[in-house]
Amino acid sequence: MVPGKDLQRILHMTCSTPGLMPVDIAIQQLIDSIDKQRQQPVSTISIRDALGCVLAKPIYSSVNVPAQDNSAMDGYAVRVQDVEEMGTLNISQRIPAGIDPSPLEPGTVARIFTGAPVPPGADSVVMQEDTELVGEAVKFNGSFSVGANIRSAGEDIQEGQEVVAAGKPLTPQDLGLIASVGIDQVAVYQPLKIAILVSGDELLEPGEPPQGGKIYNSNGYMLAPLMAKMGFEVCYQQNVPDTFDATVEALLAASKVADVVVTTGGVSVGEEDHLKPAVEALGELSLWKVNIKPGKPFAFGSVGSTPFIGLPGNPVSVFSTLLIIALPYLRSLQGECWQMPVPIYLPAQFSTKKAGRRDEFVRVKLNLIDGATGLQKYPNQGSGVLSSAAWCDGFAHLIAGEKYQEGDKLAFFGLQQLMGR
Repeated sequence: MVPGKDLQRILHMTCSTPGLMPVDIAIQQLIDSIDKQRQQPVSTISIRDALGCVLAKPIYSSVNVPAQDNSAMDGYAVRVQDVEEMGTLNISQRIPAGIDPSPLEPGTVARIFTGAPVPPGADSVVMQEDTELVGEAVKFNGSFSVGANIRSAGEDIQEGQEVVAAGKPLTPQDLGLIASVGIDQVAVYQPLKIAILVSGDELLEPGEPPQGGKIYNSNGYMLAPLMAKMGFEVCYQQNVPDTFDATVEALLAASKVADVVVTTGGVSVGEEDHLKPAVEALGELSLWKVNIKPGKPFAFGSVGSTPFIGLPGNPVSVFSTLLIIALPYLRSLQGECWQMPVPIYLPAQFSTKKAGRRDEFVRVKLNLIDGATGLQKYPNQGSGVLSSAAWCDGFAHLIAGEKYQEGDKLAFFGLQQLMGR
């Protein structure tokens, strides 16, 4: 495999198990389903509250940054010709940051500090380390060049320049950049409202005493904070009994309050799996079963006019399909200009016994051995082993039909890279 290919090209060249949709096509189908006329509502908010929000309108600067030429260090503002001709010059003014200086008097220097405006008439700043005080004058040692140690006006940002593009989730760096051009409010898309339905009669809530045949509801407690971390609002959350009527009722209630309904479990073909027929009764199921391991039963469709995402029931399958397949769609629906992540290629610190039939995203940790970073695989890759998701740094992509030996370069996708937060 050749490093440098993006996720879409990597996944597109994989073979697919008959009847299962390739991962890249599934991702693209979800994104293509977004109504181009649809727009998430926009709010204007303070930059103090905008961290993680998706910018709805581009930011343009009305000023130069820096506003005028300023000193890159503590020293002396000079005219190079005067230094070369005289060598020792008197100090005519002192310029701290925040002061509007007077023009530099010919044959003199100005004491200047980092960030302070360079006075008109000066064409260089000399570091104080290259000078020595001689009474009230300054002696200069060495040779100096025009423009040295001066940050030019507009060097960072020019008036009229686009500072941050629309569709970008705002980072602390973006907010600092926006503040640097004097803007205090931004137009952002309101967070998507997500309804989470967790199906299963076997579920207990944390804090309840253990019962035979029951398991604790981990999916709901993982999904809600994952959605919040990625900038969405969980507006509705419910555990759903394993009956058709209860499933229909829950889907209807969720679809009335949410922008997207996300479910876990119940999308397989067992007698107690009611989500698929319930969704088909209320809307449509346009995608079901993807060529991915773990997570084959992934589903997508709509309940009425509300988009529906059906995640599998096993916790690791929920985790992987949310990040790899569902999240690109949710981020695009939110208004983000989403791009396929570019993987890092690192050597495997494991081998596979046989070629897999599906694209597999194994949980791996970055591991340093003899000064080289490689991918260490969690020993148990079962789809119910949630400890692997808590342990890992990301996923290594094993292409369907390929066998791997220790040392082979694998495409690695970090969790933070996939989440985009």
